[in-house]
Amino acid sequence: MQIITSDKMPISSGHYSMCVEHNGTLYLAGQLPVDPETKMIPDGIEAQTKLVLNNIKTIVEAAGSSIDKVIHVRIYVSDIALWNKVNAIYTLFFKDHKPARAVIPTGPLHYGCLIEAEAIVAK
Repeated sequence: MQIITSDKMPISSGHYSMCVEHNGTLYLAGQLPVDPETKMIPDGIEAQTKLVLNNIKTIVEAAGSSIDKVIHVRIYVSDIALWNKVNAIYTLFFKDHKPARAVIPTGPLHYGCLIEAEAIVAK
């Protein structure tokens, strides 16, 4: 098992690793829509979804893989009514690649975020 770190990755604020590699598979911790440079959370589900997916892409690339090797994404949304907007952004982001996916409505998320996502990725 190897802990993956990079200065391009968002810094975790809790007791966990942002990304762990084991046997050629990357396990990404849940990503909130926090800009890694400004630490700001954008308004609106569309902007938050784009930022979460881009944070995942940054981590995946820093770990030596690519977004087309994403195996599974687990998405937490604060309100299932937001799902259509999330799915539209998700579809544009992944294009023809269709990872397995779970969508979990949660109620309020940390810092008032509307979305959080984690991923499993082949290296």
